[in-house]
Amino acid sequence: MSQQSMLETNQWNKWLENRDSQAAEQLVETYMPLVDYHVQRISAGLPSSVSVEELKSLGLMGLFDALTKFDPNRDLKFNTYASFRVKGAILDGLRKKDWLPRSIREKTKRIEHTISNLEQKHLRHITIKEVANELGMTENEVLATIQENTIANLIFIDEANQDYDNEQNVQIEDKSMPTPEEQLMKQELIEEVSKAIKNLTKNEQLVISFFYEQELTLTEIGKIMELSTSRISQIHSKAIFKLRHLLEKNA
Repeated sequence: MSQQSMLETNQWNKWLENRDSQAAEQLVETYMPLVDYHVQRISAGLPSSVSVEELKSLGLMGLFDALTKFDPNRDLKFNTYASFRVKGAILDGLRKKDWLPRSIREKTKRIEHTISNLEQKHLRHITIKEVANELGMTENEVLATIQENTIANLIFIDEANQDYDNEQNVQIEDKSMPTPEEQLMKQELIEEVSKAIKNLTKNEQLVISFFYEQELTLTEIGKIMELSTSRISQIHSKAIFKLRHLLEKNA
């Protein structure tokens, strides 16, 4: 066992046996990267009005909660348990606060209505540029509006994947034995998404793969692709826009 592992084990013993406050502070420092990770992923695409520090504060509350309620006798690693708590605390905090401005919701309705009208008129997939021209908006403004609304919807419809039940216990669904129907539906969905992804540009495919398959943050993806975080965010937005409408069209 390395010196660092021994130190961490000692901190855990002090915390579990005596609720030592200094040990708790050291453990929080040790697991702070977990909070930073979830903050970066969740904040990707949120409006600039949402404070990253506020998200960190929510994440820290989740981490403290995890330290308090963690049972080392359960067959569950603390990293896994804390990850559920941290993510859940951030999402719960966002759900309780209507952080998406009314102006964004109104813009989203206008954009969706315009997309529907243009697709009916031209009988083909509509580009972001066409939508922007029709509404007198910039392409970046259209992308930002769609992305912010998409993230908002994901947060509020994520109830089925809540990390807490009524008794505040982490629920980890056993998906090791899916039913034949579930396997078929999953395979069909994978095939549909795979076909849609082939219509993306090379960079868009890379960003989608890095973000959703390898679970890298936009900043990490930027370093790999040697592009700025804002540029990666733009590529991500365009990819989501294309996928969303390709899948809706084939639904």
